[in-house]
This record gives sequence, structure tokens and C-alpha cells, in this order.
Amino acid sequence: MCLYVASYLLGGVPFGYLIAKSQGVDLTKVGSGNIGATNVLRVLGPKAGIPAFLLDVAKGALPPVLVRLLWHSSEPGDLANHCVLLGVAAVLGHSFSPFLRFKGGKSVATGLGALLGTAPIVGLIGFGVFVVLYVATQYVSLSSLLACGSVMAAAFLTGQNPLFKVVYGLVCLFVAWRHKGNIQRLMKGEEPKTPLFKKKPPRDGGEGN
Repeated sequence: MCLYVASYLLGGVPFGYLIAKSQGVDLTKVGSGNIGATNVLRVLGPKAGIPAFLLDVAKGALPPVLVRLLWHSSEPGDLANHCVLLGVAAVLGHSFSPFLRFKGGKSVATGLGALLGTAPIVGLIGFGVFVVLYVATQYVSLSSLLACGSVMAAAFLTGQNPLFKVVYGLVCLFVAWRHKGNIQRLMKGEEPKTPLFKKKPPRDGGEGN
């Protein structure tokens, strides 16, 4: 149980919020108000947005990676299940941060990290789909949602265990629910694009991740 609490607390560390705060910006009051890397990118540009993304990925990956390194049981199924649940604990920490009154981000980057730490091939497939779609469309939300779909397809194609399929299926549905506002704007043609590099990122706009 202590491992799950530690994973949740690590996931709850709001790196995007802290990076913005170090530059005198309250991320909850600018842009979309979201603490995720997309809002950091929109508000402060790639020099802040990319580190926020990498740190959010890292906090999702670290718990399952550490348990793999430290696990000594002869039951590989137990290890796989612990990796799944520890990764999801970090995702929940990011979405409901105890350091921000249980508010948080949409968990795309932290979810990617959890996948990379638990089932690297599935995580790489999902990230690859995201990158291709983002480069083609510059819509972070659309790329994230379709990447979630690819994750579930990859989970079945690579023969992941039942717990992985169920838990990450629920995570993907959760991510979609967190993007409900983005989905509505996409359907109306009102969703803002998020170029990775631009000279003067605006400090207002639609919701990001």
C-alpha cells in the first residue's frame, strides 16, 4: 500500500504549475487554467513546456520502472499487475493533485509515462501516433484522443494481460472525459491549434492537456 501512496504523491507533484510559478506565472489563472504541459507550452513557450512534459512523463514512468528493478518475486504476473496499478496511481495523482486541492491536469503525459514504464511497446506506439497526428494537425487534444485509441488497439495486438486492458481502457475513457470540452470545440471547429514553436505564445486560449 505504501508504494501506491508514494506513486500517487509523486504523480501529484504539479511540475507544470511549479515551472510556471518559478517564472512568476500562476498557471491556473492564465491560458486554459490547466496545469498540464500543453498550457505551459501555450503560455510560456517550448523552453518551459518541453521540460514540463518530460517531467510529467517521468513521474508516470518512475513507479513501474522502480518496482521492476526491485521486484524479487518468482511470479511475473504479480509484477505486471503491480506495474499497471502503480502507473495508474501516478495518473490519478496528476489528475487529482493533493498539492492543489485535488485539482490537476488531464493526465496525457503522465499516462504516457505510466505506459512506457509498464508496457514500453504500447507506450511507444501511442506516442508515435500522437507525434504523427500532432505534426499533421497541431491539435494536441485530437492527437491525444486518437493516441488513446491506438493504445487500446496495441494492448490487444501485443497480448497484454487482462488487468492492463481493463485498467488502461478505463484510463483512456477517463482521458476522453477530461477532454469533453475539447471534443465539443473540435466538433464546432473552435479548438485552438498549439504550434510547438512560435515567437509570442498567447496567455489566453482554449483548454489544453
